[in-house]
Amino acid sequence: MFITPAFAQAAGGGANNTLISLLPFLLIFVILYFLVIRPQQKKVKMHKDMVSSLRRGDTVVTNGGLVGKVTKVASDTEVIVEIAKDVKITVIRNMIQDVRSKGEPANDNK
Repeated sequence: MFITPAFAQAAGGGANNTLISLLPFLLIFVILYFLVIRPQQKKVKMHKDMVSSLRRGDTVVTNGGLVGKVTKVASDTEVIVEIAKDVKITVIRNMIQDVRSKGEPANDNK
């Protein structure tokens, strides 16, 4: 009694309507991938490469804001950084935020 013929005819084309309703979500995901996810993955890869190439003599900045010079690469996960004269600290490699200048490694043949 209250159902019009237009509603009865529209009920058959549900598959096409579902695809059109999902299209904006797919478009948003693609845009999000190229604007957020992909650049973040590149940044993480660059940081990993920077941390793995640390060597003695590099001037580094830690995540806490300390600036110092790498005096020894203790292990795969730690480096020893001199932040002042005769003040050395052990820093986890992943906590190195930036390498300010690449130093020449010290000569061990003294």
